[in-house]
Amino acid sequence: MIKPSDNHNKEHLINEVLEAVKDIQIKFQAEDDEEKEWLLQNSPNPEVQELVEEMTVTMLHVLDAIGTLEPVNGITISKQFGFSKGTVSKITKRLVQKNIILPEYLPDNKKEVLFRMTERGQDIYRLHQAMHQQIDLGANRFLQRYTEEELQFLVHALRETAQASWFHSEKDGPSIVSSEGMPYADEASSDNDNENTEAVTINEEMNEIIGMLDMLNSRDLKKAKAVLEDVFFTKYED
Repeated sequence: MIKPSDNHNKEHLINEVLEAVKDIQIKFQAEDDEEKEWLLQNSPNPEVQELVEEMTVTMLHVLDAIGTLEPVNGITISKQFGFSKGTVSKITKRLVQKNIILPEYLPDNKKEVLFRMTERGQDIYRLHQAMHQQIDLGANRFLQRYTEEELQFLVHALRETAQASWFHSEKDGPSIVSSEGMPYADEASSDNDNENTEAVTINEEMNEIIGMLDMLNSRDLKKAKAVLEDVFFTKYED
C-alpha cells in the first residue's frame, strides 16, 4: 500500500525534475552561442571566420550532414537528420550562394541535385567536427564519475523521453493538474460551471511529463534529478 507521504515525496521529486527540464532547455539555447564563439576563436583563417560569423546553427548542421554523407541529396538530409524539406532547400541555396557547397546534377535526372562541399566548406566542416570532438571528450571525462547502473538509467530515461510525446491528449483521460496547479488532485468538472472551467489552466507539456515521470519510483526519480543536474549544468573543463 502506498503511503500518502510517499505520494507527496514523489510529487515533490517530479516537480524538481520538471524544473530541471526547463533549465536544460535554457542551457541548450545558451550553448548555441558558446559553440559559435568557439568556432570563431578557433577558425583557421579570416575567411573561414567571416563565413562562420554569418552562418546560423542550422546552416552548420546542414553542412555537417552534407560533409558526412556527400554526395547527398536534400531528401536524404531531411530523412537522416530530421530537417524539414523546406529548411534543407533554403539552407542549401544559401550555402551554394556562399560557395560553401556545390550542386551536382545527374546526367540522367536533371531534377535530382546532389551536394558536395567546396574547399572552404571542408574547412568549416573540419572545424565543426573538431568542436564536437572537444565536447565529446569533456562529456566522456565528466560521465566517468557515474556507475554503470546510473549510466544505464540515464540512457533508458533519455531514450524514453526522446520517443515520448509530451502533449496531453483527451484520450489520456482527465488532466492530472488541478486549477491550483497541484498534480493528482480530483477534478470536479461540470458542463454548466463555466467559471470553474475557465479557472483551470492546463499546461499540456507539463501534464505529459508528469504522467511519464509518474511511472518511475522514488529511487529512480532521485537518480534522474541528480544525473540531469550534473550532466547538463556542470561546466566542462578543457
